[in-house]
Amino acid sequence: MDWKIELVAIPVTDVDRAKAFYVDQVGFNDDYDIVVREGLRFVQLTPPGSACSIVLGDGITEMTPGSQKGVQIVVQSADTAMAELRGRGVTTSDIDPQPWGRFVYFSDPDGNSWALQELPPRDEQQTS
Repeated sequence: MDWKIELVAIPVTDVDRAKAFYVDQVGFNDDYDIVVREGLRFVQLTPPGSACSIVLGDGITEMTPGSQKGVQIVVQSADTAMAELRGRGVTTSDIDPQPWGRFVYFSDPDGNSWALQELPPRDEQQTS
């Protein structure tokens, strides 16, 4: 039986500001923005090519805004991802080379942090 992560909650203070950041600056797809009822707004956004989405909104999570740390996305090229984000006004780290990949880090306006990982070539990956 497969177990697939489908949705990760991102706690934010201002839903519209966060949605604009993730869609306009980071480049996520805007899948849904639905007010289910008073106090419950469901905004689903998906990174291009990802099977897993994020959800933000009102009444979605009890986590403190900015407390989601280290959500990781695999990208084909850390250099390209960094250039695209910076070109859209997102502040990123420089590339952080590690034996298990090359990383670029950024945070949303609330401080939720993200890691973008370029995997090493298959023949360089270490297994346990």
